[in-house]
Amino acid sequence: MTKGIVVPHDAEAALEVREFSEFGDYQQAVGGWIEAVNIPSLGVMVFVNEEGLLQHLPLNSRMTFLWWFHVPEARQRAMLVGNAVIVGAPDEDGNTTDVPETVLSLLTETLVYRVEVQVIGETEWHRNAAKYTDYWEAVIWAMLLLERWALATDVRVVPVLDQDVLPIFREDTL
Repeated sequence: MTKGIVVPHDAEAALEVREFSEFGDYQQAVGGWIEAVNIPSLGVMVFVNEEGLLQHLPLNSRMTFLWWFHVPEARQRAMLVGNAVIVGAPDEDGNTTDVPETVLSLLTETLVYRVEVQVIGETEWHRNAAKYTDYWEAVIWAMLLLERWALATDVRVVPVLDQDVLPIFREDTL
């Protein structure tokens, strides 16, 4: 059995952590023959419907932006459609492995994130006050920022730490 995450194409639908025991389980989850898409920086492989584009399946915005964020050469070249399944990278025998616990936590737990950006000619990271309540939302905004802001050369998503929270000043202390 392999533990994976089903990511529905409907961005409002909840993710489903599921056990997969055979090839047909992946096919059922994506609605057809599967194609593997690797995201090496996360140590995962994503299964999508191999004929999804031909079948005009709906865009899976969460998976597409996650793929673009972690695999820059895929940006604006292809998109992922239909439901997707995230599992761990294959082992030395080519068998699927469980989705890494770090990725499972990253994609399913509610934390607060912010987007940081580098601009042309600078090496430091800049941020604004915007905060996002999950990793998916932060990744989408990071990719939109990179696409829309001509001065942006790179983006990253970082968790908001306690020291990142600005103090709230009461009027009587000013």
